[in-house]
Amino acid sequence: MNFKSIITCVSRSIFITLLVFSGLVRADYPESSVNYVVPFSPGGESDVTARHQQPFFKKIFDEDLVISYKPGAGGAVGWSQLNSMKGDGYSIMGINLPHIVIKPLQKNVGFETQDLVGVYMFHYTPDAIVVKEDSPFKTLDDLVAFAQQQPGKLIFSGSGKGSANHLAQVRFDEMAGVKSTYVSFKGTGKAVAALLGKQVSAQWGFTSVGAKHEGKVRMLAVATEARHPRFPDVPTFKELGYDLISGAYRGIAVPNSAPEHVRQQVSRMIADINSDTEFRQRMENDGMLLLDIDYDEMSAFVAQKSKEYIAAAKQAGVIK
Repeated sequence: MNFKSIITCVSRSIFITLLVFSGLVRADYPESSVNYVVPFSPGGESDVTARHQQPFFKKIFDEDLVISYKPGAGGAVGWSQLNSMKGDGYSIMGINLPHIVIKPLQKNVGFETQDLVGVYMFHYTPDAIVVKEDSPFKTLDDLVAFAQQQPGKLIFSGSGKGSANHLAQVRFDEMAGVKSTYVSFKGTGKAVAALLGKQVSAQWGFTSVGAKHEGKVRMLAVATEARHPRFPDVPTFKELGYDLISGAYRGIAVPNSAPEHVRQQVSRMIADINSDTEFRQRMENDGMLLLDIDYDEMSAFVAQKSKEYIAAAKQAGVIK
């Protein structure tokens, strides 16, 4: 190595060292456990997905992902407190679409959508029309034909008003030119119970319902771009003529005090988990689908989905 090369290498090393000590970059991130706040109660899908991520975080980074909960007001309690946390990359919080878009438009919930710094959208659970295994509706065409002949008599269960399920129902009714009735329940579990108890004709649920209640229910269509690998025999709405790709989207946010390099580091950290083949398989087995929307793409993604949600929510009377 000549003298000039030695000087260049030494200069580069000094520069990198200065950056590390100044905090502009951090070597070996994460260097300790990371606190992952789920803004919902234990047991829901946000918790389930965090629990899926937990062992892979340990496997990849050899540190602990410590899950805690701040439930209340459909996630709003947690999101309203996110920006009071330290923006050092060691406190992260789950975010959900459409919740973070619709809730601030309904009333003052302590945050605005733009207050939340999303750094990665890692998956979604697609919407699906679900019926009991012995339902007379064998295909989506059967269900649509009934709704056309008897407006309002087709009754769906689903999670709360303004949820992904509800907005999918509103959008699908418009696409199909039908009028159905949506009965909201507090959570997917109670909506499934209503379906299995024959209190409703069908459910606007998620593909996770098909995975969890296999043998008891059938899905007539799923709101995905291509067929779900867990359910290769279930058609997509799109292939049946309805341009509907929707579901409950879940991602990760950091406090708005986090500098750019921290935002990028957390984004890359979640991407590393998403790229693990075993992790992807576990998520798909539960009916979920992986997404890879990183920090640089998040703002555009949320803006695009917001247009769809807001239009459907206004039509449903959920917001003005």
